[in-house]
This record gives sequence, C-alpha cells and structure tokens, in this order.
Amino acid sequence: MRTMLTLDDQIAKSLQERAHQTHQSFKDVVNQALSLGLGVMEQPSQARPYQLSAVSMGKPCAGINLDKVLDLAEELEDEAIVHKLEARK
Repeated sequence: MRTMLTLDDQIAKSLQERAHQTHQSFKDVVNQALSLGLGVMEQPSQARPYQLSAVSMGKPCAGINLDKVLDLAEELEDEAIVHKLEARK
C-alpha cells in the first residue's frame, strides 16, 4: 500500500542512517520501525504498582491533642512568626 507520511527531520535522518548501516531500503527500515513500535504499544504495561514501605515515626508527644491538628499547626505557625519578628529587632 502506498502512503505518504510526513516525518520529523530527526526521525527521517535516524531512519536513513539505519537503512545505510544495515544495507536495507528506507521503506524496509520504516516498516520494521513501525512494526516494532506497534508491537510495543499493543503490549500491556509491565510497570509494577508503586509500593511504599511504612515507617514508624513514634508516638506523639505527651500533651498534644491530635484531634485538633489544624489548631496545633496554627499555634506552631504563630510561634514561628513571633520568633521571626523578634529576630528582626
């Protein structure tokens, strides 16, 4: 089947170099490349699912109520701002 393709310059150059190195026609090299590429595209992904190992970070410090984590974060942020402002004086 005769078909016209527009190839990127770098891809065409690579295909021409491959044809020259292997003493094959440009047409044969393009057909091989397309066949290999389509074969890879049709195969299901071999990627393994991402797994993360759990690491113990210890128990929370005594006196800290984790039920109100946003309040705790707000307090820590306020303390950091006060410390930063005092350092400027």
